[in-house]
Amino acid sequence: MKKDFSISGNIVDVINERIIKGTVTVVNGKIISITEENVSEEKYILPGLIDAHIHIESSMLVPSEFAKLAVVHGTVATVSDPHEIGNVLGIEGVKFMIENGEKVPFKFFFGAPSCVPATVFETSGATLGAKEIEELLDMDKIKYLSEMMNFPGVLYQDKEVMAKIEAAKKRGKPVDGHAPGLKGKDAEYYIKAGISTDHECFTIEEALEKIKYGMKIQIREGSAAKNFKALIPLMETHSDKIMLCSDDRHPDDLAEGHINTLVKRAIAKGYDPVKVIKVCTYNPVSHYDLEVGLLREGDPADFVIADNLADFNILETYIEGVKVAEGGKSLIKTQRDSTPNHFSAKPISGSDIEIKAEGNEVKVIEALDGQLITNLKYSKTKVENTLAVSDIENDVLKIMVMNRYEEAKPALGFIKGFGFKTGAIASTVAHDSHNIIAVGTNDKDMVKAVNLLIEKKGGISLVDGDKEMLLPLPVAGLMSDDEGYKVAEAYSKMSREAKKLGSKLNAPYMTLSFMALLVIPEIKLSDKGLFDGERFEFTFLF
Repeated sequence: MKKDFSISGNIVDVINERIIKGTVTVVNGKIISITEENVSEEKYILPGLIDAHIHIESSMLVPSEFAKLAVVHGTVATVSDPHEIGNVLGIEGVKFMIENGEKVPFKFFFGAPSCVPATVFETSGATLGAKEIEELLDMDKIKYLSEMMNFPGVLYQDKEVMAKIEAAKKRGKPVDGHAPGLKGKDAEYYIKAGISTDHECFTIEEALEKIKYGMKIQIREGSAAKNFKALIPLMETHSDKIMLCSDDRHPDDLAEGHINTLVKRAIAKGYDPVKVIKVCTYNPVSHYDLEVGLLREGDPADFVIADNLADFNILETYIEGVKVAEGGKSLIKTQRDSTPNHFSAKPISGSDIEIKAEGNEVKVIEALDGQLITNLKYSKTKVENTLAVSDIENDVLKIMVMNRYEEAKPALGFIKGFGFKTGAIASTVAHDSHNIIAVGTNDKDMVKAVNLLIEKKGGISLVDGDKEMLLPLPVAGLMSDDEGYKVAEAYSKMSREAKKLGSKLNAPYMTLSFMALLVIPEIKLSDKGLFDGERFEFTFLF
C-alpha cells in the first residue's frame, strides 16, 4: 500500500556524482521533492540496485519468490533473460515469467531469448524463430534482445540471426551479447553488427578490447561463474562502460546477498562509492531505458536506505513508495501460481547407461570451479567386464545427458573435477536445453537419481546407496512453486550433502548444470553426444 512520507539522511546523487544532506518527500509513489538541508540523520538514501543480467530461473524460484528474497538486499529491478524457460516452453514460458512477476511490487524487465534452441546439436522443448522474436519484442515488458550466443551466426551473417538483430534495432531495443574469448577482427565485427553488451569476459584484456569497439561490459559474479576479481579494475578507468550482474544466482546464495555484496566489495577495494552505486543503478537504467527511479524529483520512489557506505547494510527497500523490505525481512507475500512444464522422459535402467569400452584412452570433460569453460583431458580407460566405468581413484566419473522432451537413450561420457568418492547427483537444470543431466561414481546410484527426477518431472536429486534426496522443480523442471526461503534451505542442504560425497566444488549442482552448455568451450555433453566446443562439432568418446 502506497503512503506519503518524507525521509532524511545522506542522499546519494548518482546523476551529479555527489552526496548531499537532505530530505526526500514521496507522494503517491513518486518523489515530489528533494530538499538539500542540514539534517541530523546519518543513514544513506540511494537508488535501488539493479542486476543488469540474470536468468531468474537459476534461482530455482518463480519471479515473485525471487523478488521476495532480492528486495532484502536492496535490489529493486532485474534485467532478466528468460532463455531457460524459453528453451522448455517457448513464448508461453516467457509470458508466464512476465505475468508471475507482475504479482508483486518489483521491477522485472525481460528480454526476448535470441537463441532457442541455443544450437542444433541438442534437443530443446521449443523453438523461437524471427517471427516469435518480433512478437515478443512488441511487448512493453520486453526491453531488449537477449544474449546473442550464436556469435558464429553473426560473423557469417546467418539469415535468421540477422533478422532477430534487425527486429530489435527496428524497435530501438538493445541487443545483449555472449561471446567468451572473442577478440580481434571477429570481436569488432560482432559488436558492429549491433551487439551492445557482454557478460562473458574473463580477462581484463578481452574486456578492454570489447570496450574499444563500443561494447559495455557486465561484470559477472554468480554462483558458478565469478569474474568480479578479474574485471573490477574497469571501475577505475571505464565506470561509464560497465554494469554489475550475477547471470546465475542459486537460491541459497540469493538468500545471503545479491548485487549489494558486489557494491560492498568494490567500495572495500577503494573505489568511489558514488561511482560504484552509479554503475548498478544509472548505467542499466540508461542502457535499457528502464522505468526505475534514480532518486530525482518526478521519479518513481525506488530507493534503498543503508546504514553507511562501508558496511553497506540494507535497512529498508522501497519500490514506487511501497516499503518491500525492512530490517533484513521481506515484506513481499508468497503468491501461488500454476506449474507449466514439458516433460516426457521415461524411467531408465542400468543397461541404458553402460559404456562399451572401445579404446584404451577416453576423452574427459574437466570441470573448473567458478568457470563455465571446461578443458579437454585424456585418461586411461578403466574397464570392467568389457565396459568403461568410473575411475574414482583418478576422479574420472561417468556423466550422462538424456532428452526429457521425448523418449530417447542417454548420451554418455566421462568427467573430472567433481571429486565424488561415492554416490551420484542429477538435475533437470542443464543449460541450455535443460535435459536430464547426472554424474556419479556408480551406475546404480546414477539410475536411481535420474528416475527420482523423472517421477517428479523435474528437480535436483542425490543418491548415495540407501540415501535419497530430492528438491522438486515442477515449474518447467527449473523452478519450485514453494516459498523462497524454504527452497533456499532445501537447496543448501542438498549442496552440502553433495560436497560430503567428496566434491570440493563451491556449487556442485550449478557446475553440473553447465556441463551441457555447448556454446562455452572446450568440451561438453549434449543429449546427442560428446561435443567439441572449439570445432563446434560432435567428437568421439574414445
